[in-house]
Amino acid sequence: MNAELGLAHLWNQGDIVTKGVALILLVMSLSSWMVILIKALDLRRYLRQSRSIESFWHSADFADGLNKLGTDPANPFRALALEGREAAAHHNAQPQLHDSLGASDWLTRAMRNSIDESTARLQAGLAVLASVGSTAPFVGLFGTVWGIYHALLAIGTAGQATIDKVAGPVGEALIMTALGLAVAIPAVLGYNALVRGNKGVLFKLNRFAHDLHAYFVTGARVSATDAGKVVAMKKGS
Repeated sequence: MNAELGLAHLWNQGDIVTKGVALILLVMSLSSWMVILIKALDLRRYLRQSRSIESFWHSADFADGLNKLGTDPANPFRALALEGREAAAHHNAQPQLHDSLGASDWLTRAMRNSIDESTARLQAGLAVLASVGSTAPFVGLFGTVWGIYHALLAIGTAGQATIDKVAGPVGEALIMTALGLAVAIPAVLGYNALVRGNKGVLFKLNRFAHDLHAYFVTGARVSATDAGKVVAMKKGS
């Protein structure tokens, strides 16, 4: 590529607005890639932690099951089990609560709060990707319009409008649109992938909460057959 063309020439010849737009796109790109990498690692860790659920149910007792879930305080499955145990213990220690809220409702409320906290952690940072994906193309387009405007002014001042005089400045201005798309596309794809992965984690978390609820209320885990009957009854009602 000619040394007088390209990103280096665009930066050297650009004014403060052009350079500002380029810096904004750079910050957007770095922010989105940081969020994608961090959230992808978190999602991978949560999915690995979810594989310990069956080991939890095959443990000798609840304490042993907690050990199999791991010691990571950010583990949403361990946090849910601890929240359920504390809610059950608190309800049993406070007889007056039976008059206003049953054990089932109390456990449901407590574990729902834990799931909501885990959901908030899973969704943290996704707003950055959504914002970058929706605004980066327009930021790049603004840089393009601004660059073409100044390119046309320069051409008009020079009094020459031949193709070799127009192609370079206009082409460099259009690079801003390409940069905007290059920033937006990974952000959109990363957002969709993370949302899909978060749904998988939340599905496992809700299913684990259902089993924990049955364990604390009845003393046994609800089997898949019983769970299917409950779902069928809800659909029929």
